[in-house]
Amino acid sequence: MKRKLVLVGNGMAGVRCIEEILKLNREAFEITIFGSEPHPNYNRILLSKVLQGDTSIDEITLNSWEWYEQNGIRLFAGETVTDIDHEEQLVRTDRGRVVEYDELILATGSNPFILPVPGADLPGVTAFRDIQDCERMIEYAKTYKKAAVIGGGLLGLEAARGLLNLGMDVDVIHIFDYLMERQLDPTASKLLQRELEKQGMNFLLRKETAELFGNGRVEGVRFKDGTSIAADLVVMAVGIRPNVDLARRSGIAVNRGIIVNDYLETNVPHIYAVGECAEHRGVVYGLVAPLYEQGKVLAQVICGRKGKSYEGSVVSTQLKVSGVDVFSAGEFMDGEGTESIKLYDEARSVYKKVVVREGKIVGAVLFGDTSEGRKLLDMIQRGDSLEALSLSLLAPASSGGKESLVATMADTDVVCGCNGVTKGAICQAIAEHGLKTVAEVRDYTNASRSCGGCKGLVAELLEHMLGEEVNRYTVKETICGCTNLSREEVIAAIKEKRLMTVKEVMSVLGWKKEEGCSKCRPALNYYLGMLYPGEYDEEVESLFVNERLHANIQADGTYSVVPRMYGGVTTAEQLRKIADVAEKYNVPMIKLTGGQRIDLLGVKKEDLPRIWADLGMPSGYAYAKALRTVKTCVGKQFCRFGTQDSTGLGIRMEQTFERLKTPHKVKMAVSACPRNCAESGIKDVGVVGVEGGWEIYVGGNGGTHLRAADLLCTVKTEEEVMEMTGAFLQYYRESAHYLERTSKWVERVGLEHIREVLFDVEMRRALLERLHKALSATKDPWREIVENERLQQTLFCDLGDKEPVPVE
Repeated sequence: MKRKLVLVGNGMAGVRCIEEILKLNREAFEITIFGSEPHPNYNRILLSKVLQGDTSIDEITLNSWEWYEQNGIRLFAGETVTDIDHEEQLVRTDRGRVVEYDELILATGSNPFILPVPGADLPGVTAFRDIQDCERMIEYAKTYKKAAVIGGGLLGLEAARGLLNLGMDVDVIHIFDYLMERQLDPTASKLLQRELEKQGMNFLLRKETAELFGNGRVEGVRFKDGTSIAADLVVMAVGIRPNVDLARRSGIAVNRGIIVNDYLETNVPHIYAVGECAEHRGVVYGLVAPLYEQGKVLAQVICGRKGKSYEGSVVSTQLKVSGVDVFSAGEFMDGEGTESIKLYDEARSVYKKVVVREGKIVGAVLFGDTSEGRKLLDMIQRGDSLEALSLSLLAPASSGGKESLVATMADTDVVCGCNGVTKGAICQAIAEHGLKTVAEVRDYTNASRSCGGCKGLVAELLEHMLGEEVNRYTVKETICGCTNLSREEVIAAIKEKRLMTVKEVMSVLGWKKEEGCSKCRPALNYYLGMLYPGEYDEEVESLFVNERLHANIQADGTYSVVPRMYGGVTTAEQLRKIADVAEKYNVPMIKLTGGQRIDLLGVKKEDLPRIWADLGMPSGYAYAKALRTVKTCVGKQFCRFGTQDSTGLGIRMEQTFERLKTPHKVKMAVSACPRNCAESGIKDVGVVGVEGGWEIYVGGNGGTHLRAADLLCTVKTEEEVMEMTGAFLQYYRESAHYLERTSKWVERVGLEHIREVLFDVEMRRALLERLHKALSATKDPWREIVENERLQQTLFCDLGDKEPVPVE
């Protein structure tokens, strides 16, 4: 019988520990995870990259919803544990759930510290700690232009760089004389300040905040010296505090963090703590590498293999700001009993310093050239003597003749500090698995999976091992680490060899993992469906959970149901049905969506087939990589300014293209005039009525990466709108990467190229033929399940005692 393991905290440290446990003994535990945030596990370190526009929230997800499901883990996202009863060995949550445990891991992380000054609760004041904070800043930047970041540390500077990228003017307020005083000495700090000022940041040093002021929302910051600045957005980045409230309430020993011994055990049997909430030998760590080291030790303990203990970590820091290379580790300040070796090239803005105590290397600071950072960190961790330090290590990168760093590294040297991956482990993986790209190395070894600071070193290692051959591969974007083939190569091979199943593709094309992964399986499933409409039977097990169950899974494990309302138009009869269904199944929330539909939220999985049957309406595909909705304004029938029948055209478009599978979700809109009440300018396809015709816009996005759509063409008739839209959708289906939005696809392939294809009459005709063939093979999934008892049992096997929906 499996033991019950509960993890409180769905962050990087706790989930990494679970990953280590799964590696050691996959079958030993029934695992339950609680996370207060409504997201799967994501890389919090890279939030600054999201804010800076270098990546998206989807791309920083470490473990997808499917990962939890595939590993049999119950995840309660958006649910907080409020109480631990260690006598009965159970936890209680804010939703009234009670779960028993045999072993309990606390990984509750940290809370941002908010300065206790007047005005700190005004709208427009935020921390920078989670996805919600990140989205709040992005949203604010759409309206306001003046930002102030309080805190000139690592996080504050990364936030400031992101706000600059969002088009805001940024003041950085810092109470000390120089920036990043916990990681840099004054020389490196001044070089950093000079570089960031060139990028547009304005610094207010030795400033202590007295209050935030504003009428209804924040409008400025006042300092204790009586001066003040204007600010529409204030970001507090002044530190974090271990989140120990739950532990303290539960009688677990707490100091600054939850006190743990060298095996991460608390003072209460069967309860452990790991990550930013844990205090080990008086130290609380806030960087990822020590947290992962703790997770590895704890996994051994939980699995009954108590071996090597955790004895603390030497920490290092790397700033993640575009165009600035900064590294520090260990003791970096000069002081009593220390000596230092320095190289200062002011002209090139390069500064290198190694600190020595009693003949041993104990710390380093690098600015401008951080390539030796990893090597120096290894020397500090090993306690190498000064004799081991070659002065060539400090030579400027441009001095020539410098030996390749990776060539000089020992196999035991660590390349990825976050995940503890050595050069030897990477070389072995490259040799044994034929790895050719940094992404493949990441997938096999975890190197560069966290902060990404070692990507350059991994690339250098690939080049060192593969020589010129590496160039042939690094420029190619493979579908995932399971193959060396690109999307184009896979599709060409599927056509040439007429491969008909996901399994067949993997087998014939030499997939490295027999079962593939959560990235390639859905992609192959889509490509096969796109290539063989009507012939290919979609593989249910290769679909994301939302598409498999034809409803959106929500943070609390319930689902949402969105019936189709063509063009946003409904009837009294449909409204009555929806109201009756909501009442019958005790739907806790009924909400209007931004796409002019009605969302029934909080539906139990086992109720889904009956709700669909009772509604008798088609699926709105609110969960799918397909056409979602066509938003419309009221049009010329009712609007005084409308020049066209936008509602009629919107309904026609939705009825024509509904159920069409696409590489990513597609949203459309039709506006009756350039006032654009349907927001056509930020849709994948937007149609705007003008005098005598229609304008068609493509590639818009109203999400995280806001993008105005491009004008594709102007046409005179509704028939031409349907034709151009259909051809556009089919070309997108055939040439985009799976999970690539039209906004990214249009930028990648170019609007002019798309026009060349669509304006060619023969090519457009061929595209439309393939489109209509695909459309003719579609079925409404809700109706299909309602009418098929076997499908109900397969997809909803946990219906329990409930009878399946009667099949007509």
